[in-house]
Amino acid sequence: MLQWDTGGYLARWYEGYLVPSRSTVFGLYLHFGESSYFWINLGLQAFATLWVILIALRGFGIARPWKIVAVASVLCAATSLPWLTSLLLTDIFAGLAVLAVMLLALTSSRLSRIETIFLFWLIAFSAATHSATLAVLIGLCLLGTIARPLLRTRISGKGLLQSIAGLAAGALMLLASNYWFSGTIAWTPGGPSIAFGRMLQDGIVARYLNDHCPAMKLKLCPYRNELPATADQFLWGKSVFNTLGRFKGLSDEMAFIAGHALIEYPGLQIRTAAVATAQQLAMVATGEGVHNRIGHTYGIFEHFLRDQLKPLRMARQQQGGIDFTTINRLHVPVALLSALAMLALTGAAIRRRKADDLSLFAAGAAAAIFGNAIVCGALSGPHDRYGARLAWVATLIVCIAIVRQLNWHDETEAVIHPA
Repeated sequence: MLQWDTGGYLARWYEGYLVPSRSTVFGLYLHFGESSYFWINLGLQAFATLWVILIALRGFGIARPWKIVAVASVLCAATSLPWLTSLLLTDIFAGLAVLAVMLLALTSSRLSRIETIFLFWLIAFSAATHSATLAVLIGLCLLGTIARPLLRTRISGKGLLQSIAGLAAGALMLLASNYWFSGTIAWTPGGPSIAFGRMLQDGIVARYLNDHCPAMKLKLCPYRNELPATADQFLWGKSVFNTLGRFKGLSDEMAFIAGHALIEYPGLQIRTAAVATAQQLAMVATGEGVHNRIGHTYGIFEHFLRDQLKPLRMARQQQGGIDFTTINRLHVPVALLSALAMLALTGAAIRRRKADDLSLFAAGAAAAIFGNAIVCGALSGPHDRYGARLAWVATLIVCIAIVRQLNWHDETEAVIHPA
């Protein structure tokens, strides 16, 4: 399946320059699978997803095949996981990387060497695919480092170091890829511009322009009464952003306004960021952006992948045959109830003043989901796809808790090594 952003990643190989929020590493990954009509990418994503889930289940004594199939079936039917796995987008790697960090930090001694290597490189690649994923993983590692003096027997110092090394490897991977494309050592651009978009839809940009345009000659001043209501309409729709040259013509000014507005209106920034974070926590619907109105991605196929246009146009998504309305009648309540149940697991451990591996997993996942809401919601603006990319992790942990509560797990079950 495709999404609006897919085209931006695909184009990196062909256009050969850096653009905001489009990782060249993920662009290379997609290009690697083009000759197979992207089945290589889908196969790798499915393989990585199954292996991470298998490692997690085995770590909690759930190793019999029928139990693994039962948990996987719940995830496939009731969460966004299979849709994320089938999508040519970075989102699937956010949840997988969060689990990888927690597995290394909390179950390091139970991992085989090949599993450790796999999780290390999964963290590295995931961190290189999207800056928001990198930020969430950094926060998770920082939290583990802070908590380790209190939970020395539960949190592996070696596993934390491996996770941190994976993040460093991912950062180097991205810098090397960007250098290969652009000839300069540079991070993926676009951070201030994305923050500008969130400030625009919260009315902060309009306030700044109204306060300063009489005295400052900004490109946006003549258009301050024509700004669209949302960041998506401004950045990706037919707006003044196009008139003023898009990122090339306006990125410096957007960074200037975002930085100065942050300093001038701190109270307003905190309030709007808190509201956006709360909204993001509740936005977990599956399938945002997966429809047949993704003109930019279609344009990339028409320019660079014309041999794939026939199967592209025949696909059910492009025929308008995918509707997530019914699916989300199940997915949304399951995601929200799973998050609440995960918080309950964490709270019960705090009341008992005794943390086991499952409660620490729940606490780590809860922290990652909250961090994701801050990074994506408060900085970029709330979107369902940002919440859906981690919601399935909570459901997985709740499934493990149910299996353990029913005493279906068995610590003596045979260990399964997929490698």
